[in-house]
Parts: sequence; C-alpha cells; structure tokens
Amino acid sequence: MVRVVGIDPGTKSFDFCGLDNGELFIDTTIPSIEIAKDPKIVIDLLKSAGDLDLIVGPSGYGLPLTHISQITDREHFLTILVRPDDLKVGVLVGLRKLVKMMKEEGFNTYFIPGVIHLPTVPEYRKVNKIDMGTADKLCCAVLAIYDQAKRLGINYNETSFILVEIGFGFTAVIGVENGEIVDGIGGTSGGLGFLTLGSMDSELAYLLNTFNKELLFQGGAAYIAGNEFITPEDFANKVELGGRYKLAWDALMESIVKSVASMRVSVTNPKEILISGRLSRVDKIYNEVAKRLSNFGIVRKVGRFAKVAKEAAEGAALIADGLAGGKFKDLVDVVRIKEASGTVLDHIYLKHVEELKRKYSII
Repeated sequence: MVRVVGIDPGTKSFDFCGLDNGELFIDTTIPSIEIAKDPKIVIDLLKSAGDLDLIVGPSGYGLPLTHISQITDREHFLTILVRPDDLKVGVLVGLRKLVKMMKEEGFNTYFIPGVIHLPTVPEYRKVNKIDMGTADKLCCAVLAIYDQAKRLGINYNETSFILVEIGFGFTAVIGVENGEIVDGIGGTSGGLGFLTLGSMDSELAYLLNTFNKELLFQGGAAYIAGNEFITPEDFANKVELGGRYKLAWDALMESIVKSVASMRVSVTNPKEILISGRLSRVDKIYNEVAKRLSNFGIVRKVGRFAKVAKEAAEGAALIADGLAGGKFKDLVDVVRIKEASGTVLDHIYLKHVEELKRKYSII
C-alpha cells in the first residue's frame, strides 16, 4: 500500500492530489494568494492526510531528484530563479516559506526535475535554454503518457504526442516519443500565455536594461486585451467585441499553432495532439485551439482522474506513487526521472555565465 500526495504550485492556485494505492483520496485546490499569506494552510492539509509515504513538492524550474533534507539556499534559488534583491512576488515568497516549513515538519518530500534536466532531451536542444518546461509541465506530460497508454491500450514506451499545456499564466508545449520527453518549449521561452508574454525579444530586454521577476507574469493575452484581471471565460466571451480582445485572441491562438508546428521538428509522427491546462476548460478556447491544431492530427483533451486538482497535481501524484514503489513505478521509469542531472544554467553559452553561477553559488 502506497499513500502519496502531489503538489502543483500554480500561478493562480496550488493544487493537491493524493493517491492511496493508486486511488484518489485528496482532490483540492487553494488560491495561491492565500498560501502566500499563510503557508501553514498546506502543512495542515498534509497533516490531515495521515501517514504519507512520499510527497512530490513544489519544484518550480526543477532539480535532479532531490530530497527535501538536501534543499539549501542554492537549490531553492535554482527552483525559483529569483535574485535575492527581487523577492517581491508574493507567491514566490510564500513558496520559500512553505518549503522551509515542510522541511521542518520532516515530510518525506522530493523535488523533481524540469524538462531540461532529463537525459532524454538531446543536448543540442538545450543550448542557451533555461525553461523548456518547468517541473509542473513535466507532471502534465507524465499524466498525458499515462492517459494515452490507458486509452489506446498500449505500453508507456509506445506513447507519442505533442502536449499543449495552456495554463492560467503560461503556455508550454512538450514533445513525447516512445514514452520519453524529447523536447519542450517552456512558458518563458515560447509562445504567448494568458497572463504572460512568453519569450521576450532580446532587443526589448536590452532596452528595459533591468527588470524584476514580476515582468515575466505580464504581457500576455489578458494584458493585450487591456484587462489584466479578466477571467479566461470573460475573455472568450468578449472576443466578439473586436478591438484589443480580438487582437489578443488572434495572437494567443496563432502563437499556440506556431509552437506546435515547431515541435513537429522533434516529434515527427505524433499519435495525437493533447491539450491540458486551465484555459482548456473554457469550451470556446478549447474548440478554437482544437480546430486550429487539427491539421497536425487528432486533437483531444488529456483524460483526468481528479475533478478539482489541475493536471499538474495529478501528474505529480503519479510520480510520487512511482517514486514510492507503487503501481506507477514503470511510468516513472520510462520517463527516466531518476536519471535527471545538472542545473538550469548548464547549457548557456554566454561569456559571463560562469560569473553568473558564482554569483548565485551554483558552482
């Protein structure tokens, strides 16, 4: 019997998915802003779950498989990538406090890799990249591997697809071949997100000279529409008004299509194009994305077993179960999570990268 919990630290909410011998027993969500104010909410939730064999913790940009007892300031920096002088984003401040509290409580917690840490991604695809898909996006891909294998009646190592994860903040696209993640376009290195601008023109970065982490959570479809507080549902309903709403809609949709077209270079013959994430729950958005992506093959939503927690939390729970030796051990093995290595800064080919690593005590 294996009892585990997976945590998804999302932009809008933290989601929790618990499995007891593979059966769902925790399925809940808490607004991120509440956890930023009081991380103890999470501690109370985990304690109420009873004896847990393993927890997959909020891993951010990811680490090679690391136990919470080994988390120092160095590892914490690598998961959030925030300069010490820029700890202003409330959710990130709350996340730091939460990890410290979980460590003090002695929870058997592991932090998992992002896409860039995996040995299944060729080195040449990692060049000058940091964000090829954060740990939560990796979790979504693991859920998609599980779902496709189950639905098509095939082995995990026979799965093949392109996953489009349209979150509340970021959009990511991940390529899977033979059950292995082979490429990823992360939320800060790829296309437009609902809240976020995605990749930034280097000339814009130069003109800005310096900027804080909060900027990475801006510039997306909601901002183009002129209403950063709009919900995805209201956004979809107001597209017919034209103007900036239509501009934002077209920019978001074409950005998704371009990312998938790009991923076809790495995954040449996907069985399906799979869609997940907060925005996929809005029928008008999903239908438009599915229509535009139909030229690339069969399009469908990732199947889910939770009703409340997001896909990333479900995937995190599957990984937790597998790491604990449960029924999803083979799933974790095929993704080769235990073989992850390195840091997110290992593949940058700029003159000053070694100085950057020393500055943040990465070497």
